[in-house]
Amino acid sequence: MPASNPSNRTAAVVLAVIATLIVLTGCSTREQPTSPPPSATSAESATLTPELDHLHALHIRADGTILAGTHTGVIALTADGTTSRVGVSDDDFMGLAGVTGSDRIFASGHPGPRSSAPNPLGLVASEDGGQTWTPRSVAGDIDFHALATNGQLLVGFDGINGLLVSTDDGRSWTPGAPLAAAALAITDRGVWATTPDGLQHSTDDAQTFATVPDAPALALLAAAPDGTLWGIDTADTVWRSPDGTHWEQRSTINSVNALVARNAENAYAANEQLLYTLS
Repeated sequence: MPASNPSNRTAAVVLAVIATLIVLTGCSTREQPTSPPPSATSAESATLTPELDHLHALHIRADGTILAGTHTGVIALTADGTTSRVGVSDDDFMGLAGVTGSDRIFASGHPGPRSSAPNPLGLVASEDGGQTWTPRSVAGDIDFHALATNGQLLVGFDGINGLLVSTDDGRSWTPGAPLAAAALAITDRGVWATTPDGLQHSTDDAQTFATVPDAPALALLAAAPDGTLWGIDTADTVWRSPDGTHWEQRSTINSVNALVARNAENAYAANEQLLYTLS
């Protein structure tokens, strides 16, 4: 077999380098609304004692207490990791949601061993920060896997058909978009949903949604009362956005089940063993 021509090999290498530079140059000139900081650090965490039983969702009560909706009821969390039961219910609370800093909370899920409630629970409500619960609607019919409210609008994902929307504190519902939402959040800019197709945004009370361009691949999402959005992506990186469009990488954590936002400077994420303080 004839030996290859050195000049041909050199030309091939030069062409490969030029092609690489073209690709890199093209990438560097593209607008990047989602940007990382100089470095991402690990978020501070506390070990939960005792640990939780299958955490579903988080809420911040009026007195600042962090509440966890779990497989066996509502549990209060402190920043140092101490956990304690709230109320006497042992129901499996899934889509726990409320406006941060409020004692009015909504939830869904399944009745516990001591409960005579229908299965699924439908929507239940608490006016005292999770101490007591009363049925609100769709008992025996719907198990909301995700819930979000801004105090006026309540949006839930039923786990099967899509979103349901209520404007009367969950007493009645109308159909929303046929969207499978892993997490929901509401700000003054609209309704936000994490989905397998990326972050989605609605400006018509969850009737229609559009994909948010260049948003991180978020799995969890939470809105603070000031409109700041916090998210955690599928690689366990924490992100923050003032408007849902421009996202800033904040820190890294281990895998978590739930996220709640206090304000633009502070949020919490947790799994059954750890509570993370995000900033």
